[in-house]
Amino acid sequence: MSVDFKELTRWLEHHEGVKLKPYYCTGGKLTIGVGRNLEDVGISRSEAQFMLENDIIRVMKQLDEMIPMWRDQSPIRQLVLLDMAFNLGVFGLSKFQNTLAHIEAGEYDLAADEMLRSRWAEQVGARATNLAQAMRTGAAPF
Repeated sequence: MSVDFKELTRWLEHHEGVKLKPYYCTGGKLTIGVGRNLEDVGISRSEAQFMLENDIIRVMKQLDEMIPMWRDQSPIRQLVLLDMAFNLGVFGLSKFQNTLAHIEAGEYDLAADEMLRSRWAEQVGARATNLAQAMRTGAAPF
């Protein structure tokens, strides 16, 4: 006898609910989705990759809306902006007004200098150094 996955899904969603943000279940475990125990089960590598791909698409759409000039940059500099937006959120990146103005003007050394003078650079250390170097040179930092 085979299991009717569609019917089982309906039952589990009915009993477990569908929560798109983490919550603590009645057993006190951090949970998400349809009863996924994040503490004991976690997620698989393929699930992490699936979420990452969706997050990248979301960030790209947000950049298109808020900072459309990112598309006018070289591929490496686009990656710098995507990496920063992924880390800071696009709204957070939008606060880097001087950096973004220098990038738009093609003043990549000045943009890199601005990046390194930020509180963000203090917080993320080597990440900021790598990204500033890539902004400065247009070459992959590693």
